[in-house]
Amino acid sequence: MPDKNEIERRKQISRDLKLKSRQEFENSLPTSSENFKALFDYLDEKLTDNPCDDTLKLSVVFLQSLKLDNIEEITKWLGENGGYCDCEVLANVEEKFDDNAIL
Repeated sequence: MPDKNEIERRKQISRDLKLKSRQEFENSLPTSSENFKALFDYLDEKLTDNPCDDTLKLSVVFLQSLKLDNIEEITKWLGENGGYCDCEVLANVEEKFDDNAIL
């Protein structure tokens, strides 16, 4: 059984790895985490009344409303992270933000 110093060392390694992972995730974002949170809220509201049409139509409309100039980069990033359509953005991409606790 490891002693207290070894246990603490392992905990610190785990914390450091989580921090590094979170920083790498944040650095990979093509827009701010606040914009993503707003996108998730928007999609949650819109998809309550409208079924997903298997496109990113609602996501693109929202991103256009923010007047972002890298919408294509954002939609590519969404797809690379499991968001191939609006409902998958909520199901797959939002989960990555929860896992990385940056919202």
